[in-house]
Amino acid sequence: EKMAVTAYVSSYGFRLLARNHRRGLLFSNLAPKWMFSRSGITARAAISCLSARPVNARGFRSRSARGLAAADEKTTPADHVSPKYEDTYIKAILSEAKVIAMVGASTKWNRPSYFAMKYLQDKGYRVIPVNPGAAGKKILGELCYASLMDIPEDIEIDMVDVFQRAERCPPIAQQAVDRKAKILWLQLSIISDEAKDIAEKNGLKVVMDRCPKIEFSRLYGELSMHGFASRVISARRRPVGKAADDAQAGSRFSSDGVGFDTKAIHAGASPDSTTGARSTPIFQTTAYVFEDVDNAASLFNLSTFGNIYSRLSNPTTAVLEERIATLDNGRGCTCTASGHSAQLLAVFALMQPGDTVVSSNKLYGGTITQFGKTINKFGWDCTFVDTDDLAKVREAVNNPEKSVKCLWAESLANPGGSISDIEGLSKIAHEAGIPLIIDNTMATPYLCKPIDFGADLVVYSTTKFLSGHGNAMGGAVVDSGKFNWAQNDKFPSLSQPEAAYHGLTFQETFGDLAFTTYSHAVGLRDLGPTMAPFNAFLTITGIETLSLRMDRHCASAQKVAEYLATHEEVEWVSYAGLPTSPYFPLVDKYTPNGAGSVFTFGLKGGFEKGIRVVEACEIFSHLANIGDTRSLVLHPASTTHRQLTAEQREAAGAGDNVIRLSIGLETPEDLIADLDQALAS
Repeated sequence: EKMAVTAYVSSYGFRLLARNHRRGLLFSNLAPKWMFSRSGITARAAISCLSARPVNARGFRSRSARGLAAADEKTTPADHVSPKYEDTYIKAILSEAKVIAMVGASTKWNRPSYFAMKYLQDKGYRVIPVNPGAAGKKILGELCYASLMDIPEDIEIDMVDVFQRAERCPPIAQQAVDRKAKILWLQLSIISDEAKDIAEKNGLKVVMDRCPKIEFSRLYGELSMHGFASRVISARRRPVGKAADDAQAGSRFSSDGVGFDTKAIHAGASPDSTTGARSTPIFQTTAYVFEDVDNAASLFNLSTFGNIYSRLSNPTTAVLEERIATLDNGRGCTCTASGHSAQLLAVFALMQPGDTVVSSNKLYGGTITQFGKTINKFGWDCTFVDTDDLAKVREAVNNPEKSVKCLWAESLANPGGSISDIEGLSKIAHEAGIPLIIDNTMATPYLCKPIDFGADLVVYSTTKFLSGHGNAMGGAVVDSGKFNWAQNDKFPSLSQPEAAYHGLTFQETFGDLAFTTYSHAVGLRDLGPTMAPFNAFLTITGIETLSLRMDRHCASAQKVAEYLATHEEVEWVSYAGLPTSPYFPLVDKYTPNGAGSVFTFGLKGGFEKGIRVVEACEIFSHLANIGDTRSLVLHPASTTHRQLTAEQREAAGAGDNVIRLSIGLETPEDLIADLDQALAS
């Protein structure tokens, strides 16, 4: 086979195919069958011979977990752990470096190295490109050299920034030592202990698996513009996008080391850099003035951070996005106009016509309708399954007749309050190479953090508990940043060139920021479900008291559920906080701060009796919402789940005799008294 490949590789056609494969195009679709049938070899064998890396089951060379480099198994093992660095260490390096030699700099504007080079130049760094294929040419005004040793000796190199595979890094590290550089920086996905040892033994500081562009923007306020978790907590005014000393920047605290309540109040919300306003301002604007033509082009090319148009991003909304991402231990967040639009945005990046969502059948009724009917208009499909039965879930996810792209469930199901085994679902999803998406609306990050148990995306209707006061519509999609969208060919929107951005590949260019960047730059741009900045402001304010409210919600719900469990007119109570619940053993693991405050109970009677009880309530408000300060009551069969079949209602826990309660912040004894008189009537 190798001899046959050697013979054919000299032909122009084969070289073209190989080059296109390296660009990420599907080899078997490009290759004329006669090229392989005559030589007696397969496309898989051909690719294996051309590459030092193994070919996966779909004919692709595996990409790294973060994808900025053309990485192989030596670059990022599947179980690799990214090194951790203190913010003070990174800031010291970024302050010390003035001249950066970028090894692997590209002449193409849509390549990650070009983005990084231009950004760093804009921040005042001199960047010397190093690339033997472009030696003698100019990249962004700087002459390119074939190697570090070819850079004139009168240019003092402070930092060597490497866009190369891990096995190529040790000799580069030695060259950095020989050039008396002070810092060796290996880009996202690149980890080389050998290169690290060479550098550190010679007194160089080392950073691996990081991007200086992203770290600079994170530490100096720009990364937050698009809803990414900067991990910086500060009550001081900080200049955005400009390096400053610690006294000015005030970034001594990382959100990694502070408590939930501190994050809920401070994450994403430093004082306004211009006015000093401590409360987050409401930026009620549609668009933003560009600095100049070059700045405008950079923003539209996604090569720098900033605001263009409020359909895509807004400074007020960005504070909320960063706060939610931080509370969830996520990488980034995209806020939307409603919970339903957040659901659509979550699957939009993953699905193509003919694809399938596998979803729990224990869902909010509107979600069942959206997945069961509405998404069919996009050419998508949904298979509903009982997620309590992991064997059935595995069977549905691996159905050979379906092109399954994600697994969906609710952490605490609406309306029944059942708890999903997130860890078990995550294992099934990841074995199949697809993400697990968890709707965490009922639990909030205070009760449950799905990402900690293996969820890849987390969805919210912020209208509910996050906002908490029944006065602001909204939704959110949180990305863990942990899913490798290029591990297979299932997610071309993220792993293949995007025509609307001139062939830019989101996973390759943005690494673990890919999904959130796509959701803003494509999802919000094309679908348009933008959150209003005033609604973002109200939700920011609501989150500041989230833990206090959730503690009270859960404590009162426990009392009401215990009361109903002993009432003669009540047949059953579905609340995970009761020892009789089949989900009670899961509370300590997934929701240790409480089992939520939304649950159902069944009356000894049918449809008509359910309606009479709802109408007899005086303190409970009869309306279609949950997570309000006010307690709410609903008869799902006649309202939220009305469009479903009787079988679907029963599966979702919304049968004819079911009443749903959302327990608010009133005195629990008053709520019990109201239910007592309603049941008596």
